[in-house]
Amino acid sequence: MSWLLIALLGVPLAGAGVLLVPSGADTAARERLLRVHGPAVSGVTFALSVVLAAAFDHGDAARVQFVTDLAWIPGLDLRFHLGVDGISLPLVVLTTLLTFLCFVYLCRGRADGPGQLLSPGRGGDRPRALVFTLLVLEVGMIGTFLALDLLLFFVFFEVVLIPMYFVIALWGGRARRAAAIKFILYTLLGSVVLLLGLLIIWSQTGTLDMTALAQARGTGMSRSVQIIAFLAVGIGLAVKTPMWPLHTWLPDAHTEAPTVGSVLLAGVLLKMGTYGFARIAIPVLPDGAAAVAPWLGAFAVVGIIYGSLACLAQRDLKRMIAYSSVGHMGFVLLGFATLTPVGINGALFGNIAHGLITALLFFVAGAIKERYGTSDMPALGGGMLTRLPHLGSLLTFACVASLGLPGLAGFWGEMLALLGAFEPATGLSGSLYLVFMALGGLGTVLTAAYFLLMLSRVTHGRSTETVHVPLLAAATPDALPSTGPTGSEDDALGSRAGGAEDLPAAATAAAGGGTHPPGAASAGRPRMPDVMGHELAAWVPLIALILLFGLWPKALLLLTDPVVRTLVGAP
Repeated sequence: MSWLLIALLGVPLAGAGVLLVPSGADTAARERLLRVHGPAVSGVTFALSVVLAAAFDHGDAARVQFVTDLAWIPGLDLRFHLGVDGISLPLVVLTTLLTFLCFVYLCRGRADGPGQLLSPGRGGDRPRALVFTLLVLEVGMIGTFLALDLLLFFVFFEVVLIPMYFVIALWGGRARRAAAIKFILYTLLGSVVLLLGLLIIWSQTGTLDMTALAQARGTGMSRSVQIIAFLAVGIGLAVKTPMWPLHTWLPDAHTEAPTVGSVLLAGVLLKMGTYGFARIAIPVLPDGAAAVAPWLGAFAVVGIIYGSLACLAQRDLKRMIAYSSVGHMGFVLLGFATLTPVGINGALFGNIAHGLITALLFFVAGAIKERYGTSDMPALGGGMLTRLPHLGSLLTFACVASLGLPGLAGFWGEMLALLGAFEPATGLSGSLYLVFMALGGLGTVLTAAYFLLMLSRVTHGRSTETVHVPLLAAATPDALPSTGPTGSEDDALGSRAGGAEDLPAAATAAAGGGTHPPGAASAGRPRMPDVMGHELAAWVPLIALILLFGLWPKALLLLTDPVVRTLVGAP
């Protein structure tokens, strides 16, 4: 039994359990403890994942290492089976890193500064619940990538739904409850179909051991059974990915979720669906994968084009980033649909790159909304590089990385997925996949178009002074409703986006609204702060990794390639 894997699950679980014990300290002392507790627990968990990566035998990445195999429910032959290989290791480290950075973002800096949901005025009376929820969420995410038993995988896969539901429903924006309900209904429906597919596999093979099933490569299951099982498993995973047309829960969830919720949702939760394709659907059901792969590729390229066109039509910055995820995950699915080592390696690389880049995008978008009081792009007024040069530069870097500039991490996943489509696996239509490759290439052009258009509207041009909701609320405390129980600014104003267009003219005048020359501030109004220390602490590691994997892609490919070749039976 490996103590490392048990500790990776046990530390955040114990950290969450401690918060259930009533504390006799006063309110101020409890708040101070919370601001240390979250980063400390998640930091220890991240340190354990770094130890795991350092102790991992990189020369034998295809072998499952640090195996823990304990009896769970002996009567049903269910086992608590954990392990890690070259596919799951990067995702485990990514999960612990993003969770730690979310706590750094939440718990550092001034108590009344942007993003500080743990301060009394912004987190309401539930900061303890927020820390508890995020730690439970971390347990479910890590467990999904470590599980080597089909039922245990499903249990961890489901554990993440409830905490993410509460993150959106309790700490989200004005329409948070509707978005949270849509999220839970879609994902639960997908989970039912996924469970059906896993039960079909169990009934035909008599085992739930994912390692044994991958080695058997469909032995004991007829082609028709494999197709049915692949459809069920694939649909369940596609909802979480999300694949077009099962994506409609995603934009609402991202738009209403708090910054840390959007970061973990895009950075980790979406990867749980694509990880299932690599770990279960393709290696366990090879005949089913070969039969369904052209359809998977077709849905993938439709998602790429649809997501890009939807981004061009968006006004809200967070919603645009959410739709961009639909397109980027389409490249991941296209890589899987090629059934080649090149394509699947591209899909796995794109998984990690998307997690890093989109997490940075949502961090920056959240910081922009905190300062401007809105994420509506026309209401931001343009000229961010003049008013907030560091924040505008970071937004530009994240967008350029996401559109796939060579030398940054976003390039390699898309390029390898398209290269895999150029020469798909034997038995797949080469001409059909050339069409997929061409449409995917068009998607990269459209991706560049919507990111550059957004930058031209937000970061460039003449800076205009727009109404900033936090400052407006401070300037007219008697004219506006007090914040609701969640401390949400959108609730306090009753506006759909918190933009200037939703506010009475009198309130705008009271706040000193209107236009001013670049860099000028209204009399008596403080300047918006540029990037602050705790934000840099949370964002610099992501920037460094985006550059590292962009310049040295072998750092990831040397881990994933041996496993991929084993799973698809390639030499």
